[in-house]
Amino acid sequence: MEKPTLIYCYDAYCGWCYGFSPVIKTIFEEYKNQLDFEVLSGGMILDEEAKHISVTADFIKKAYSVVEEHTGIKFGNDYLWHINHPDLSDWYPASEKPAIAVCIFKEFYPARQIEFVADLQYALHFEGRDLCDDESYRHLLEKYSIQPETFYAKLKSEAYKEMAYYEFALCKQLQVTGYPAVLLQINETKFHLLSSGFTSYETFKERLDQLLLEL
Repeated sequence: MEKPTLIYCYDAYCGWCYGFSPVIKTIFEEYKNQLDFEVLSGGMILDEEAKHISVTADFIKKAYSVVEEHTGIKFGNDYLWHINHPDLSDWYPASEKPAIAVCIFKEFYPARQIEFVADLQYALHFEGRDLCDDESYRHLLEKYSIQPETFYAKLKSEAYKEMAYYEFALCKQLQVTGYPAVLLQINETKFHLLSSGFTSYETFKERLDQLLLEL
């Protein structure tokens, strides 16, 4: 029998997903032999809807400390600089490029998706790298031994852009309305929603164990 698949619907620009990173990484380490893991990018901010960081800076200023308080994660000073000095920032956050990067990465290392998206979120929310800038991926290419020429050619390719938009559509089809969301796929047609929004490790593990027991 095939293993059930844990589907993690996330967005690179979602602060709550960043807060959820340690939880999903721990779950992955514990259950990687029992379950398959699949990450889907949600497309929270489509490119045509991208606005300068100054539009959301005030909201993020209030929200990030709530995320820190609830999750224990820390946002880095290099990220917060853009939030506190939006008039000086050149950021136009958009989900497309990091989603394409995830599609490329999945092709190279299907078993390391969880680790890679956690690294992407750290790059943005802690190190303050602009994920809409091609160069912000270079340090990860070194870490994962991916040839830059290959990666950047794929990053500009229409085929991988289509894959990213397919994932956005898939999240909609799965009726995901917010991130992070985690579902357990039992078979072709059967999905169980395990969590919607941030969920603590203890609560998540309890729900997952309960569901696996029932199966």
